[in-house]
Amino acid sequence: MPCAENATGKAGRSHMRRIAGCAAAAALAAIAFGTAAQQQQQRPPAASGGTPRPPNGIVVPPLGAGPFTYKTAEQEIRVVVHTTGLTRPWSLVWLPSGEMLVTERGGRLRIVRNGTLDPEPIAGVPEVRAQGLSGLFDVALHPQFAANRFVYLSYAKPIAERQNGLGVARGVWDGRALTNVRDIFVTTDSSSVSRLAFGRDGKLYVSTFGNAGDGSAAQNPMSHAGKVLRLNDDGSVPGDNPFSGRQGYKPEIYTLGHRSTEGLVLHPMTGELWESEQGPNGGDEINVLKPGVNYGWPLVSTGRSYPGPWQSKGFSREGFEDPIVYWMPSIATSGLAIYTGDKLPNWK
Repeated sequence: MPCAENATGKAGRSHMRRIAGCAAAAALAAIAFGTAAQQQQQRPPAASGGTPRPPNGIVVPPLGAGPFTYKTAEQEIRVVVHTTGLTRPWSLVWLPSGEMLVTERGGRLRIVRNGTLDPEPIAGVPEVRAQGLSGLFDVALHPQFAANRFVYLSYAKPIAERQNGLGVARGVWDGRALTNVRDIFVTTDSSSVSRLAFGRDGKLYVSTFGNAGDGSAAQNPMSHAGKVLRLNDDGSVPGDNPFSGRQGYKPEIYTLGHRSTEGLVLHPMTGELWESEQGPNGGDEINVLKPGVNYGWPLVSTGRSYPGPWQSKGFSREGFEDPIVYWMPSIATSGLAIYTGDKLPNWK
């Protein structure tokens, strides 16, 4: 697992959601795409009749020992490998002890100590249904982790033989395993992605997938799909939620109209919640979340539907919040981190 540094020194301090002191998202992207781009593709062998066969995609080479240096649009960065051996790592969080917890989409929670991956998965993870893009998603620590040792997981929970829901589980970390694990929130809406974040208010924010079927559930106030939810740390509903007590609305809803939230993070300076979201063909976006606000999916988007036409007739519409940044074409936004250190000044 690589970490980004200034090319002339070690990684700077960062109030990040996903990795403290490392520009992880950019580093992972740099390795995934940089090394693949450097590989020279072999000439495909000719088929009978002299017509060459098409290549079998891009073969991803093994990750080297590093470190690697990349020239980016902002500045030169140095990427080092923190650990290897993970299978489809999805999310990570640092423990106060300096150890790292990492979720694998297939359903395992792993721990990295001093850069070494423990070969044994952590016990206590609930049953996960890993199919397609679904599986074990996010991991987060309670703001008072030092006192209560609470660890939170979001995951694809088996509801029926062919149905997944979204589960949010809470367990107690004893230094080796999760104990007293129980679901604090479950929805039957299927989910292929979910992020967790604690706000300054101590509430747990949970994102849900909003692109099942035609995506209309993201606009349905009686569905949890395509929303960011706001919960107490035990899974109960805060009385000051924007739709609490309002007829025709799920009381857990904080914001609605989301397609696929890939990043959810608390801004360390402002206390705002920031969200990164994947669109279809284009329309990836970054939003600053405001209570009770509708972010438009699937009625408003800057992307095209997969068959080709524009997803919506206009890029903006009264009653819906515009993103602060969007991309056309898609860059496939992933995890989100906010950098406030000094070692990478052009990233601030």
